[in-house]
Amino acid sequence: MMKLNLQQLETKLWDCANVLRGSLSSAQYMDYIFGMMFLKRMNDQFDLEQKKIKEEKADLPEAFLNDMLEDASSYHTFFVPKQARWEKLKNLNLNIGPELDKAFHAIEDEPKNSELVGVLTTANYNDKERVPDAKLNQLLQIFDSMNLSNEGLEKPDIMGDAYMYLLKQFADDGGKKGGEFYTPEEIKELMVRVLQPTDTDTIYDPTAGSGGFLINAIEYVKKQGGNHKNVQVYGQEINLSTWAICKLNMLLHEARGAVIYKGDVIREPKNLEGATLKTFDKVIANPPFSLKNWGIESAQNNTYHRFSYGVPPQSYGDLAFVEHMIASLNSKGKMATVVPHGILFRGGAEGSIRQGILEDDLFEAIIGLPQNLFYGTGIPAAVLVLNKHKPTERKGKVLFIDASNDFAKDGNKNKLRPEDINAVVKAYDAFEMVEKYAEVITLDQIRENDYNLNISRYVDTTEEEEIVDINAVARRISEREGRLEASRDQINEFMRELGFESI
Repeated sequence: MMKLNLQQLETKLWDCANVLRGSLSSAQYMDYIFGMMFLKRMNDQFDLEQKKIKEEKADLPEAFLNDMLEDASSYHTFFVPKQARWEKLKNLNLNIGPELDKAFHAIEDEPKNSELVGVLTTANYNDKERVPDAKLNQLLQIFDSMNLSNEGLEKPDIMGDAYMYLLKQFADDGGKKGGEFYTPEEIKELMVRVLQPTDTDTIYDPTAGSGGFLINAIEYVKKQGGNHKNVQVYGQEINLSTWAICKLNMLLHEARGAVIYKGDVIREPKNLEGATLKTFDKVIANPPFSLKNWGIESAQNNTYHRFSYGVPPQSYGDLAFVEHMIASLNSKGKMATVVPHGILFRGGAEGSIRQGILEDDLFEAIIGLPQNLFYGTGIPAAVLVLNKHKPTERKGKVLFIDASNDFAKDGNKNKLRPEDINAVVKAYDAFEMVEKYAEVITLDQIRENDYNLNISRYVDTTEEEEIVDINAVARRISEREGRLEASRDQINEFMRELGFESI
């Protein structure tokens, strides 16, 4: 039997998107597709495990075997209740929505599936105006044509790869909305490579979105030869639908130990150990840019001692997320986060917060990125790298990297190329001057600049104008005028010989 490869799976998933296109926005129909994809994956894996139990226990009396097959404890994977079995659902033609909703509720109500509580019931399939039976039936038929068990796939991890493909397509399609759940792959790769997570690390993303940073961190550990199953990942996401997508993403990438909290990370952080914040080895995030209603009251109350550097202004919440991340680092922790350039140089409360973080010598690197990389905004951004355990040779110094001119056009967006990412990582690892690209600046120099971290103050990328020797230019002009005069005399002589008037 031919196994499904990544390209085939991506095509099938995009067929599903085309079925729903028009009646729903991309941000809505991804809930339907992801839910049904996970339902089919669960069923196929369940059927595969059930088949193995039947083979291994073939000598049992039929009644005992049937009892075992309906006992959730017999299964290593999730248990699929009878209400949610694919054989029951695949041929439905009428009232499909209510039956799917019942199936998802039955799955979540099963104690064996406690990880899925609240994950599969975020979409309302019983909305015939938006998603009539005919469209749901089409989706069922597309998924019925695929075997999504490990035996039916070319590689088990292509489920996660296809999932990330579809997330990117939705982000492209959704424009500004897409930025809420998807960070471009190249940004994630750059930041993960800068942080260099290991298989002994705990990793946290306080604005997790669909979980891409955490997945990339796990994949990085795997590529480095580490035991990726040892990596402990945590995240928090405020949007319920996006939280559900994140949970599914973790499960499809076989990161079943991932802890993904629901809720507003500023007003109600969930990374708690009693009355204090749980801290981590690595923190990585792409928080919302310049959020206005970000929860200033929490900062004013300094909940969980996160805002000791100061309270950010109501109109710019960027440093609130940075302060939360700093407080979530353990004593040897390192973080990378995306920020708009404004927080590097604005004064007032932001200037005071920046000064405090600098004086504690937490800034390790500031990386300027090209404009128009992110969904939902065209403004250029920067990556801040903060380190509570800077190597001795980096103490009292900050590395500035200006990578703002290194990109390729990709449709209506810009995109970092592999060579652009490699250049940033190489410069960060070396932590030394690279002409017109990177500078190592001391804290004393930054103090002299009133704690302004604007990258252009420290990295001069202007091209030197060629020095013009005026005297040499004048000599060349004089020489050319002389040659022109000689040529004119020669022409006049020929003209006279031919009987014409001279010019």
